[in-house]
Amino acid sequence: MVNITHKNKSLRTAVAIAQVHVSKNETIIAIKNKTVPKGDVFEFSRAAGLLAVKKTSDVIPDCHPLPVEFTSITYSIEERCVTISVEVHTIYKTGVEVEAMHGAAITALTIYDMLKPIDPNVTIGTICLKNKTGGKSDFNPSNASPIKAAMIVCSDSISKKEKEDKAGKAVIEKLKKYHLDFDIYEIIPDDYNMIQEQALTAEKTGIQLLLFCGGTGLSKRDVTPDAIQPLITRLVPGVMEHARAYGQDRMNYAMLSRGIAGMINDTLVITLPGSQRGAIETIDALFPSVLHLFNMLKDGKH
Repeated sequence: MVNITHKNKSLRTAVAIAQVHVSKNETIIAIKNKTVPKGDVFEFSRAAGLLAVKKTSDVIPDCHPLPVEFTSITYSIEERCVTISVEVHTIYKTGVEVEAMHGAAITALTIYDMLKPIDPNVTIGTICLKNKTGGKSDFNPSNASPIKAAMIVCSDSISKKEKEDKAGKAVIEKLKKYHLDFDIYEIIPDDYNMIQEQALTAEKTGIQLLLFCGGTGLSKRDVTPDAIQPLITRLVPGVMEHARAYGQDRMNYAMLSRGIAGMINDTLVITLPGSQRGAIETIDALFPSVLHLFNMLKDGKH
């Protein structure tokens, strides 16, 4: 199975369709009049489709078991074609398109099985995904305007070249797919005044997203949040609330992070942990959803 532990839960929906073609008008009449010998075609096939949606992970090896929180199966008839529509909802880390398509396929196969005694020329036609929503697929990087970004790594040991920066570089690499242009990459000591100088310089030069990596813990030299806090013109508390909640599900120590996020005028500042794992998990928690903030700024809704 594909590893989905890094993903966020979100409302995910999918609609799939399938078509069953019959060869006689009498078959359609029998369906509508509920005179098919094997029973009510729509009700029997709906029951089969509902079971299929729930059991998808049991029969398709790479599908993850997930909570199915809504399923709707509806039918329409046009001439000699029965179109099946299956809609599935979940709040989870992965989508439900395969569940919807599996439900549509089994619904169609059940209709086929029920109709074949009266119409041996029944065929199953198109089975396809009509649409899906939720997760990162809702964010299309190709439609986003480039965002000017900066990475400031705060670390005494890295600035002295006693250690190599891994966290900051890993974050920059991970964010490339979101059209972020990192015009600034600096390594500075854990120094209150230098942190403030870097933040103010970045804001004045038009940086839209400013990331500080390191200095969010509880040692005496961890001063990044303390230096950034007085410069914030508007806090965005939900950003780090979500990051800590996400991290807490993966590491109990996430609650000890003092990271903050907020605006310095029109620059979004986010403070990340100094560890590579902590920094990457924070990015996984926040992106691409946090980029919606720039749409809000552009539209004047902030």
